[in-house]
Amino acid sequence: MPPAPSGPAGPAPGRVQDVDTPAGPARISWYGAARPHSVLALGHGAGGGIEAADLVALAAALPAAGVEVALVEQPWRVAGRKLAPAPAALDTAWTALWPALAAPGLPVVAGGRSAGARVACRTAEALGAAAVLALAFPLHPPGRPASSRAAELTWAAAVLPLLAVQGGKDPFGTPGEFPPGHRPVEVPEANHSFAVAKRAALTQEAALAVLTGAVADWLASLGHATGPTGGRTGTRRGRG
Repeated sequence: MPPAPSGPAGPAPGRVQDVDTPAGPARISWYGAARPHSVLALGHGAGGGIEAADLVALAAALPAAGVEVALVEQPWRVAGRKLAPAPAALDTAWTALWPALAAPGLPVVAGGRSAGARVACRTAEALGAAAVLALAFPLHPPGRPASSRAAELTWAAAVLPLLAVQGGKDPFGTPGEFPPGHRPVEVPEANHSFAVAKRAALTQEAALAVLTGAVADWLASLGHATGPTGGRTGTRRGRG
């Protein structure tokens, strides 16, 4: 399996905001847009933080399209713990920090990668999210396809516009394993971290451009962005 993508750390946030939650302080790193149309809130996975390559790439690309990107660190990560708490605790913290995400008065798209995508799917409707972005959604634990979590994604897609973006070789669920009618935008040959092997037909830069282009196009189609950012685009989807 290829390693997680490496490269520049990405742009520095315009501001960093600490938010109290029942589980302790959470942290929001804001990447502002000159003329914002929306906020894209992105949570991290259970095995890493907001330094994930896909989150960094979106924070770098989307402000030019009028999207304020808010990278959200859950309290367990801010506190320096290595293990994520139970899903209910993640949902509680996300719910508690949501007013800070909504404070700019813009439509808020709930999103995240892996475990963060699950949190967004479970809570989006109750929080009044405008849409849901699911990156590297973990359909099942590796090697255990019977332990499906697809219901979280299909439930969210039934009530809100939803875009899923998935690596073609993601061991937590390949695009072909998604439920009928909910096939995601595929990043060819990419793993759960959207990393591609050195011998892949697609370079790492191009793989991340598939992701950022697809998200930018989708947000523009919903009226939450001004248009594509110039990256390579994937399939545009609304619900599922």
